[in-house]
Amino acid sequence: MPLALSVTVHETLVEPPIRSVIHRALRVCLTLTAAACSVSDRQESAIGQQSAAAVADQLPLVTDPAVADYVTTLGDSLAAHAGRPGIAWHFAVVNSEEVNAFALPGGYVYVNRGLIERAERLDQLAGTLAHEIGHVVRRHSVKQMTQQSEARVGVSLVCTLTHVCDSRASQTAISVAGSAYFARHSRLDEAEADSEAVGTVVRAGISPEGVPELFELLIAERQRRPGVLDAFFASHPLEEDRVAATRREIAAIPAERLDGLLEDTPRFHDFRARVAALPEAPPPPAPANP
Repeated sequence: MPLALSVTVHETLVEPPIRSVIHRALRVCLTLTAAACSVSDRQESAIGQQSAAAVADQLPLVTDPAVADYVTTLGDSLAAHAGRPGIAWHFAVVNSEEVNAFALPGGYVYVNRGLIERAERLDQLAGTLAHEIGHVVRRHSVKQMTQQSEARVGVSLVCTLTHVCDSRASQTAISVAGSAYFARHSRLDEAEADSEAVGTVVRAGISPEGVPELFELLIAERQRRPGVLDAFFASHPLEEDRVAATRREIAAIPAERLDGLLEDTPRFHDFRARVAALPEAPPPPAPANP
């Protein structure tokens, strides 16, 4: 299904004549790039496979068999109740103390040991994995890759067809407009993945309370230790309204469907202790010199 690119131009930053030209050029670029917007499941799988190879080269992954088996088993049990049958799912633990989790196209899901060590119950870790599974189900990574590629093509066409990029102010306007769009889109993706997570864990027989509760734990830690969770909050825009939204969604589920759902198990705590007993995670790489 073709993916549409929506570009917002900040009206107050662009003079009316330039604004009109930008709008006309963007309409042209959208027409020219429409054929490139559709990504098949096979193409998505290939993108994910290539991206996963790069992750394996660049990030330290936990190879402990018991840790890998637990995350794979839990992830597979959740993915079986998600909305994309036929995907070959892959789950891995990144050996990093940073709190983060992410998903690649085609069913590749990663969770950092730093997040695992902060989860207090099974349903909290399950909620995180289900959230990342939700990104894959909604094809968010594919959409963002396509849209970012189209945005670069779009800006190039605007510059070529109109010469507005000769103006530093116009370059700034285009850059700010594109950044605002992608930031908005990212928050929408997070809300959709939250919704997917709630539905997936319930169908898998796990309590959905872990979804907002882990958010609350991370928000509280951010307040106590500013800066510690920068990586997570940069990639997962997280405000209190997301907690409220997931709680409203849980409240709308009939009570009988929530009765008896799994919250925690001794095996989860054995797994968490095993992760904590791993050799110290390597320090994050130093930033490259500018």
